Amino acid sequence: MPPVRYHHGKFPPSDLDWARIVPLIEPATLALGEFKGLLDAIPNPSVLLAPLTVQEAVLSSRIEGTQATLGEVLEYEAGGDRPASEQKLNDIQEVLNYRKAIFWATERLTELPLCGRLLKETHAILMDGVRGRDKDAGNYKKTPNAIGPPGCDLDNAKFIPIEPEKLEDGMRIWENFLHSTQPNMLVQLGLVHAEFESLHPFLDGNGRLGRMILPLFLFERKMLNFPAFYLSEYLEAHKDEYTERLLAVSRDHDWTGWSLFFLNALEQQARKNTRKARTIIELYEQRKSWIQEKAHSQYGIAIIDSLFSQPIFKGTDLGAPQGVPAPTRKRILREIRDELLFEIRPASGPRPAIYAYQELMNIAEGKEIFSGSRNNH
Repeated sequence: MPPVRYHHGKFPPSDLDWARIVPLIEPATLALGEFKGLLDAIPNPSVLLAPLTVQEAVLSSRIEGTQATLGEVLEYEAGGDRPASEQKLNDIQEVLNYRKAIFWATERLTELPLCGRLLKETHAILMDGVRGRDKDAGNYKKTPNAIGPPGCDLDNAKFIPIEPEKLEDGMRIWENFLHSTQPNMLVQLGLVHAEFESLHPFLDGNGRLGRMILPLFLFERKMLNFPAFYLSEYLEAHKDEYTERLLAVSRDHDWTGWSLFFLNALEQQARKNTRKARTIIELYEQRKSWIQEKAHSQYGIAIIDSLFSQPIFKGTDLGAPQGVPAPTRKRILREIRDELLFEIRPASGPRPAIYAYQELMNIAEGKEIFSGSRNNH
């Protein structure tokens, strides 16, 4: 089959079937509103949701073919052993770049609107030092790109995005639509995401950047007060349908079908995000009380904040960023490790042990990856 080609002159769509779309808007809006309400009640979402932010980076990168897990990323960041392969190291760095890029873009939104300039700057961070860094990071493509099997060219691609010489005009239309007032912002967001992926304005990293636009848009439009909407879990689980719906936009001009898929994805993932975030908040409150009784220290809450913001850590680092004195950190570590921690790497000479806060990691992963205790004492 010949590749599907970009849909010149078909964006923004003028023939959405609103009769089919409208019934999905309210459930998606209510589910997102419930998630926002939960975030608004959290005094420190950047601490409590830190593992979920990394998990979003892991899953968004996995859609593009990386294999790093949440545990591997956090263990490496905590000072764990260098991965056995360069491939794994690169995968981990891509995930860390994703997190760094979205944090940076969030700060940049205080100075710039969500726009091509901001995306170029964010793309340069996303691609820094990883695969694709030689593909003109931070700049729009100057040569054609293709989507399909690894190593594909324009002849055997599944999809050929807009031509480089027409990209500036395509991005201008995209930005105008992004900044316009539309009948519904969630439908607008779905169209913004699909068109960005169809334009594929950079030589590499478009998928990750396109998914990053989702929480940034919701944050900028004040539909969330913290850019913590994680959709990649749903998209990764429904990857075939995700890619087929995007293809159908250009092949069949089926913007309605894409909008239905996107609104359903938003609703389902918002509900899942809410359940997971609520479980984390409940765990935080439970362990906050527990550690105050266990540690008998004014630094108890600082220790819990440390566990939630960095659930895999070197023993010597527990509470350090929170300013807990070293003797207190050492004493509290002894008090809590049997009940809370899984030892990933034992201490050896001057090299400290690496621990995982297993309850939180299991919630973030959505499955049991650490269980029981593996402590040598």
